[in-house]
Amino acid sequence: MKNKVFMGLAAIAMVAVLSSCGKKPQAEIDAANAAIEAAKTAEAAVYVPAAFAAVQDSLNAVMSDITAQESKLFKKFGPAKEKLASIVTLANKVAADAGTKKEEVKAEAANLLTGIKAVIEENGKLIPKLPRGKEGAAVIEQIKADVATVDSSVVEAQGLFDKGSFMDALNKIKAAKEKADGLNAEVKEALTKAKIKF
Repeated sequence: MKNKVFMGLAAIAMVAVLSSCGKKPQAEIDAANAAIEAAKTAEAAVYVPAAFAAVQDSLNAVMSDITAQESKLFKKFGPAKEKLASIVTLANKVAADAGTKKEEVKAEAANLLTGIKAVIEENGKLIPKLPRGKEGAAVIEQIKADVATVDSSVVEAQGLFDKGSFMDALNKIKAAKEKADGLNAEVKEALTKAKIKF
């Protein structure tokens, strides 16, 4: 009888020990969430979207594993703890990479803004030299309309840049620069055909 009671107590103690070892790793979960939040604050979703999405997917997968373990009698959170620790490391790297990429985008946008202003200035000097003629006047009006569109895009891009939305500014300025360069080439070609020096 004593043996059976002893065996029963041993089994209960073993279950208690095993279930206490299987406590949900809340501190690790909180650390991973904080690291991902820091990456989000660093605008990782904008500057390194693929890496940021991968970190979020990793956390979602670990959280699914944790939920599955919670429903078991003998919970085993060791692997989840390891994965959460690596997610923290990865999220910190993603945040740092986002900062680096943001600086690169900022520099590129600043260079393009400077470059497009030079093209716009040159276009402003060349367009008045275009031959007028019967068809020329309509072409010049169209070119002036395109120049006005480029100008407003540059103003918008500068506003975005000044607000710190460097990726949006870069995308807008790239499109405007392409248009401005195209206009510049078109105007120069027309002047060359008309044998007008520029």
